[in-house]
Amino acid sequence: MRVKRFFAADMRSAMKLVRDEMGADASIIANRRVAGGVELTAALDYEAPRLTPPTPGLDLELKKTQERIISARASLEEGERPADGPSVNRQLFGDSMRQAAEQGSSVAQGLLERLHSERAAPAAEAAPKPAPAGNNDIDAMRSEIAGLRDMLESQLGGLAWGQVNQHQPRQASLWRKLIHLGLPADLCKGLLTKVAEVTDVRQAWRLLLAHLAQGLPVMREELIEQGGVIALVGPTGAGKTTTLGKLAARYVLKHGSQNVALVTMDTYRIGAHEQLRTLGRILNVPVRVVDEQNSLSEVLEEFGSKRLVLVDTAGLQAQDPQLRGQLSELAAQGARISTLLVLAATSQYRVLKAAWHNYRCCNPVGCILTKVDEAATLGEALGLAMEQRLPVAYVADGQRIPDDLARGVGHQLVSRAVGLAGNDMAEDQTMADVFAGILHNQRAS
Repeated sequence: MRVKRFFAADMRSAMKLVRDEMGADASIIANRRVAGGVELTAALDYEAPRLTPPTPGLDLELKKTQERIISARASLEEGERPADGPSVNRQLFGDSMRQAAEQGSSVAQGLLERLHSERAAPAAEAAPKPAPAGNNDIDAMRSEIAGLRDMLESQLGGLAWGQVNQHQPRQASLWRKLIHLGLPADLCKGLLTKVAEVTDVRQAWRLLLAHLAQGLPVMREELIEQGGVIALVGPTGAGKTTTLGKLAARYVLKHGSQNVALVTMDTYRIGAHEQLRTLGRILNVPVRVVDEQNSLSEVLEEFGSKRLVLVDTAGLQAQDPQLRGQLSELAAQGARISTLLVLAATSQYRVLKAAWHNYRCCNPVGCILTKVDEAATLGEALGLAMEQRLPVAYVADGQRIPDDLARGVGHQLVSRAVGLAGNDMAEDQTMADVFAGILHNQRAS
């Protein structure tokens, strides 16, 4: 089966695209309106060329694929219809939804496994030989089946959201608000289970925010007051150098400049250490650069009498081997250094999660959220902190040194996240995508 999506300004143009490319035998299996026009999903049955003798039952299974998918969808729709009157499903997903999702996913997964075994069998029986030219056909079929599975999950996600929106409007409203905050779907699902028995929407929303604030890890004591060596790590552009200047100025204003020193490991950016030297002259504190002549251990030994040493690091790409060397040098200091991960609140959730995976080898004790004044939502950063149990130490919301820096406080961060979101709620298409992602994660796990 060949499956393809077509986009056009109107239905007539879309149908013409289908006929021109796939012929008159193509079947329209889905259609929906999108921004700028319509989207059609068309399917065309065809007999793929054989590379090996046919496996008994494979042809029959391929021919029944579409009927089983249609049966899964019909089963779902039948589960949505109440027998005698409206029936409210108390769970996030009804039994019919799970059965349909499992049936549809198993169809695609089974076909992929059968195709893989058919392709691997000749190689196991005979000596290795050059791959035949027709292998591209099986790869194309595998790609098409995977696309069919993704399309099925997308449709089931939309139907799942429709079921919740129709039968559980209170829960649907809470779902919309949490997703609009920018929180990850799995975290939203866990929070909703805590207010499942609350019938009043306003009370349930207040309880959700209270649970969110209580579950958000924050540092109870200010880290720079404890002294020691503190290193700031994070991706490029996160604001490490500016944040380090704020921390240094904050400490100098309270305790003076005689017990603080600055260290930079950033010898890659042009003028990076000069920026820190300028800050050191303003604050009247010493600044040292870690390079080929001066290792980190030697510089820290030089500043052994200082009560607070702040270390700035270079923001490098994750694939850069110099980043691994820099992180290894920090990790070699062990408990002597407390590491803070600097994260820009303007980043997407996947970017934040990638930063966590790249820098967790140096065991960060907390994080600093920067560029909060530029962020449209805070849920992504708060969600990562909750999922990884990474305490929020400071929040930076501007460029002024040292004014635009505050300690992380749970209820204040949640209140600010709600203020950024306003009264808007996530749209239906966004919610359908969220539910499709949940179904995908359930299948993967």
